[in-house]
Amino acid sequence: MPKPNLLILDDEISICKSLSFILEDDYEVYASTDPDEAIALFSHVAFSIALLDLRLGMRDGIDVLKQIRSVSPRTVVIIMTAYGSIPSAVEAMRQGAFYYASKPIDIHELKVLLEKAMEQFQLQSRVEWLNEEIQKAYDVHGLIGHSAQMQNVFSLIDKVKNIDSSVLIMGESGTGKELVARAIHFAGDRQKQVFSTINCAAIPANLIESELFGYEKGAFTGAVTRKSGIFETANGGTLFLDEIGELDIGLQSKLLRVLQEKAIMRIGGQKEIAIDVRIIAATNRDLKKEIQQGKFREDLYYRLNVIPIPLPPLRERQEDIPSLIQHFINKINERMSKQIKGIEPDALQLLLDYPFPGNVRELQNIIERSIALADSDRMTVSDLPGDLQTKPAQPADSKLVPVYVGETMDAIERKVILSTLQAMDGNRRKTAETLGIGERTLRDKLARYRAE
Repeated sequence: MPKPNLLILDDEISICKSLSFILEDDYEVYASTDPDEAIALFSHVAFSIALLDLRLGMRDGIDVLKQIRSVSPRTVVIIMTAYGSIPSAVEAMRQGAFYYASKPIDIHELKVLLEKAMEQFQLQSRVEWLNEEIQKAYDVHGLIGHSAQMQNVFSLIDKVKNIDSSVLIMGESGTGKELVARAIHFAGDRQKQVFSTINCAAIPANLIESELFGYEKGAFTGAVTRKSGIFETANGGTLFLDEIGELDIGLQSKLLRVLQEKAIMRIGGQKEIAIDVRIIAATNRDLKKEIQQGKFREDLYYRLNVIPIPLPPLRERQEDIPSLIQHFINKINERMSKQIKGIEPDALQLLLDYPFPGNVRELQNIIERSIALADSDRMTVSDLPGDLQTKPAQPADSKLVPVYVGETMDAIERKVILSTLQAMDGNRRKTAETLGIGERTLRDKLARYRAE
């Protein structure tokens, strides 16, 4: 593990040399007697701690402190001062210094103070990381939708955010299962604790047990030190088990025991370690079929599936596509420094008609590619991938409405009614006649769709 960077700024070269010698075993030490030279170092070195003398020849140490705080707000600054300058040191603390060390420097006290400063630096770093994670959760990055299905998902997130019961998120690849897990964690009581993720499909079966539970030194060849597993490192927080359907059947029994006992044992260990971890699992498989085929334990399924959250595929919530497109345009514009304002109607229609087997993730990739290639300030058909630019020939005055295996009859009826209404330019009488239903029946169904 790399040593933290530490800056010593004192106008006495003897102090710089002696402190450098004493601290070099624990820190990557940079020393300078010149404030301007020291400030310049911040442009290419990330300092965790700075030891700053208040007396720097003709320069006021508090002014230098302000410069450091300006160029590197995360750096923890410790003031070095003579006894007679304690009031100045207190003023420096008001300006953002962490603490002060009195000259002549007591090395033991200084080392203790440096340890406290590192704790402060790590705490600040953790707070910044948490803020970024919370931002990810609320700046949902694709977890967007006005459809009834997504409003139901948002409602479930709000209901379960402070409940420790296990959650099972089910949906096709690319529907945003991890986004839902993050939203649950960062909206709830555990938001200040760790959110850890492990993809059960991405880690070889012979390694995943040690990743989950850790191991003791000497537990197997190559175990030269003790290693904590992800259950331990996530203690107090949330563990997201992605692609849980891929977990080896033998490990499923061990996971079940952890959920029952709320304790784990490292590989090669002799004692159990109590844990407090909220479990959120996700799968794109039909676990009930996996149970019938003997590939997934039924008792584990019921342990995980206390609160199920089904995520609809994008093809079942087409009304969300325009909002998602604009969201991705805004995000990708910012990242690529582009100025794309929107999408042309014919290009939008192609995307509305596309079934999106890769779901929201595929839509994001299409928008990113299109923005990168766009020649104007609006996305056009020519900016879309080639296989989207051509539509199958259809009879005149007709339009195909895609129906997919597993869709409910209510969902199919809804698509047919809304597509026909659109084809009839919103004329309800013609729509009812075309569909062979009464206008009142059509009106009731449309009212129900709006209310959902």
